[in-house]
Amino acid sequence: MRIRRASEEDWDTIWPVWRAVVVEGETCPWEPDTGEETARAVWMLPPPAEVLVMEQDVAEDAAQDEDPGATTVVATALLTPSLPGLGDHVVQAMLLVDPKRIDQGGPRAGIGQYEDHGPYGGPASPTRGRAGGHWESVSRQAAEEMIDYATDLGYQAMQVHVVAANPRLVSLWRSLAFRQVGTLPAAFRHPWLGNVDLYVMYRFLPPRER
Repeated sequence: MRIRRASEEDWDTIWPVWRAVVVEGETCPWEPDTGEETARAVWMLPPPAEVLVMEQDVAEDAAQDEDPGATTVVATALLTPSLPGLGDHVVQAMLLVDPKRIDQGGPRAGIGQYEDHGPYGGPASPTRGRAGGHWESVSRQAAEEMIDYATDLGYQAMQVHVVAANPRLVSLWRSLAFRQVGTLPAAFRHPWLGNVDLYVMYRFLPPRER
């Protein structure tokens, strides 16, 4: 998986992923019937926001007429300062992964949720992407790449909002050293569960390498 900053020209490949996630109504705050023009306005924000895309090579078993060097967008992320001014060292992150590829994954069986991360942030896992390390689902790879990118930008901590009714997603962020630091009661209108809680999850980021 490769991560890079998105440009306006990337919107056509971001939009299908954005729409597929939002239309389910289970993890994002936007209305499921949000139109493309509105979606572009709320996602493709100007600096200091950073819009990211995560790409993978087209599968080897793709149609014969596929460009062998082609890539496909599997996830997109939006990074914005959590607060202006004296709070801009903390990043508010949103990650949207193509629902066809979601498998949140988690740590290896028997391994603590903060393995290689320390109890409250710490260094990135040295096993990332290696056989025998953490199970590398697309969701986990995209989250790790987003964390690394934010670290390289100089952010010192990251905050995400997670729907409490999605235990696998909560587990994913916990396995990446995020701690639940608050609860927004009944703050999310779930499509069939009604009003459910949102967790505020937070972790410190390792110092940027110089």
